[in-house]
Amino acid sequence: MAKAPHPKGLPNPNLARIVYSVHSTGPFSALAFRWFLGLLSLGEWVAVSAAAPTLEAIQKLPPAVGRSVDFRKDVEPILGASCVKCHGRGKANGDWKLDTRETFLLPGESGPAVVVGNSAQSYFIHLVAGTDPDSAMPKKGSKLTSEQVGILRAWVDQGLKWDPQVSFAQPPANNLKPRRPELPAGRAAHPVDRFIESYFSRHGIAVPKTVDDRMFLRRVSLDITGLLPTPEVQEAFLKDRRKDKRATYVRQLLDDKPRYAQHWLSFWNDLLRNDYAGTGYIDGGRKQISPWLYQALLDNKPYDQFVAELVNPVNGSEGFTKGIVWRGTVNASMTPPLQAAQNIGQVFMGVNLKCASCHDSFIDDWQLSDAYGLAGIYADGALEMVLCDKPTGKVAPLKFLFPELGSVDPKAPKTNRLEQLARLITQRENGRLSRTIVNRLWARLLGRGLVEPLDVMQNTAWDPDLLDWLAEDLVAHQWDLKRTLELILSSRAYQFPSVNVPEKPEAEYTFKGPAIRRLTAEQFRDALSSITGIWAEKPSGDLDRLLAEPGSSKKLRGNAFWIWSDAHAGTTGVPPETNAFRKDWVVSALPSEATVFVHADNSAKVFLNGKKVRGTESSDWMQSSVYDVRGLLRVGTNILAIEAVNGGDSINPAGLLVYARVLQTELKSKKQAGSPAEAFLDFGSDASWRVKKNPSGDWQTSSTERWLAADILGVPAMSPWNIESTLAQNVSGRQVYGSVRASLIPADPLALALGRPNREQVITTRQSMATTIQALELTNGESLAKLLKRGSEKLVATHPDGRALAQRVFQQGLSRPPTRQELALALELVGKKSHSDGVEDLLWSLALLPEFQLTY
Repeated sequence: MAKAPHPKGLPNPNLARIVYSVHSTGPFSALAFRWFLGLLSLGEWVAVSAAAPTLEAIQKLPPAVGRSVDFRKDVEPILGASCVKCHGRGKANGDWKLDTRETFLLPGESGPAVVVGNSAQSYFIHLVAGTDPDSAMPKKGSKLTSEQVGILRAWVDQGLKWDPQVSFAQPPANNLKPRRPELPAGRAAHPVDRFIESYFSRHGIAVPKTVDDRMFLRRVSLDITGLLPTPEVQEAFLKDRRKDKRATYVRQLLDDKPRYAQHWLSFWNDLLRNDYAGTGYIDGGRKQISPWLYQALLDNKPYDQFVAELVNPVNGSEGFTKGIVWRGTVNASMTPPLQAAQNIGQVFMGVNLKCASCHDSFIDDWQLSDAYGLAGIYADGALEMVLCDKPTGKVAPLKFLFPELGSVDPKAPKTNRLEQLARLITQRENGRLSRTIVNRLWARLLGRGLVEPLDVMQNTAWDPDLLDWLAEDLVAHQWDLKRTLELILSSRAYQFPSVNVPEKPEAEYTFKGPAIRRLTAEQFRDALSSITGIWAEKPSGDLDRLLAEPGSSKKLRGNAFWIWSDAHAGTTGVPPETNAFRKDWVVSALPSEATVFVHADNSAKVFLNGKKVRGTESSDWMQSSVYDVRGLLRVGTNILAIEAVNGGDSINPAGLLVYARVLQTELKSKKQAGSPAEAFLDFGSDASWRVKKNPSGDWQTSSTERWLAADILGVPAMSPWNIESTLAQNVSGRQVYGSVRASLIPADPLALALGRPNREQVITTRQSMATTIQALELTNGESLAKLLKRGSEKLVATHPDGRALAQRVFQQGLSRPPTRQELALALELVGKKSHSDGVEDLLWSLALLPEFQLTY
């Protein structure tokens, strides 16, 4: 309530509150009460309300309605629409609130608001009637009509009756306390399906059949690794007759640590504002957390530890709470401590504090003091509250968003405060943390959250029991996110046919199956790369040395030696010369990965089946030159040929070392239930390689009958090269060079058009609606055009037969063979003997198909 002039005889309105409180909570006799007033020297007259209204003000009041008023029907709507924003839901402007009848009667800063039974003398009535225009209420929004004021007057005159079931108090936090519901009775064996079965029964929905193997394989491969299944994997999966093959394949995909980490890196980059490369921040004003984040995903770090290390930073994770130090003068809500509060609240607790960082929120119950109370924990000193860019002179007490979970010692050093905050957030009693991440995972996999919007976890889930059960299961299994993913992905609910779900969540949502989803920008780019074999060649610098198989950085899976045409080339040296090296490479089935690593003193060129291989070439023999050769391989015998040059103008050491990382992905058979899903067929340079000096003609493919066996110079660690650790690091990170995923490189115009955000702010949901810029980029964009042109040239080089090429493009891109009509049309484009222009047209046609761009 606004302040009014002090009642006569009362030097301070707070004394009026004391008097009112003592008098109303007695027992006090009239004599004792008068004696108490005498002690206070308050004079002969005391008002229990604000300054008595003048006759003129009373005459301005609309008359009370001449009927009995009903609180629920007449009064509650008026209070809810006009008064609650400032005096309810935890807010008490003017130190007065109308949560209940009792709080309504308590005095505010200007004294009591009403005189029960006398609306003409009630300060509250005069405020809402606007008899004094300078203090009319509400301050913002529509003023009350005469009819509404008349209803409130009658309500006061008739005794201020209040329905005890009605409260305008701030509701208790929803989805906060842990709760593990019992599994409902039902026929389903899977716990998720038991809840869905019960949900369908309550809503009168028939349980649909699951999608076929092809659609499931495509959907789950994209969701776990972000990659399309290869034709070889599709064939093996379709032939598998095991009843549990879907659950088995889910586990195999989750066990593929590098591909899993590289795909989910985009999800977490969006959430944690990582990998921001925009402008506007001062030097040193931004720190990426990519290496820490990628390692956490590789290790499947328990989620509570993951959160704790972000809230209370460890080496490598500081960038999340450091935020962005922007150039120039910025809004007070954009300072690093406020950014930390906003990010922690939104990402981990499903609380959006952006509005409350500037003023008390108009859309929920969060207040400026809540945002500053959390931000102050990260401040180096007292943090003054700033209301809409105007300093208030007040400092909010340090507090967590949910004080019922505990507090942070405001006197503790900052390091101790962060430790306390991390413990508060990750404690067992905080059910909001587990519910929030489970809700995000469900939305990621099925297209819509159990709670919507994702950042308003105060809302109720469409199936609260399912949300709570999944959250408690996560905690019970040591916060293992992969287990939660496996639980959802192996359910029949995930495998139901997809349905259309509106972009904007409707008020009444009924789950009927997963939503149809668009491929993310990264999935779209990787899908095209998997078809064409055209990948980025180098990852972002901060990930360069991190993308490795855990535990394999010190050991190669195969042997490789330095070789040359002279056994003493590495010690006494040889004159400048050129040597040709050859190796026959027999392939029984096309591998899922084939990367050749070359170290040459001084330089080398690589050929496969007579064609020069483009790769990431290094002029430094200490660094690997890396070549992705999978697209040039063929079933049967392949010819790997390398031209190595020892440069200089005098005798000097010379050598060549080659290591091929070959990965064959296979589904497990019944007899191999415990064996890995990947088979490594690595090999390296050794005495079986053939060598010829000063090659000429078509040496890359001609007979090597008269060539000599290569001489072994020594192991990779031999002097003067000593490249064993470098080679092992590069090979263990086999997906880094030459076949780099879209999540590991800066966004290009195509990625930005398809929805990859700049990440200057937290992004919890990417827009899935098509835009004009997407349409332009997908039809005329230079990035896509270059990719498809290069891809067509590579496909023609590896698939000269048009029919085979078309079949593989369809099988890889759509996870199915072409229909007879599609194949005929494709052959019209590519020709019986494939040519790049026709293949490029086929790739354009495929890339624009909804079947390619959507996950059904």
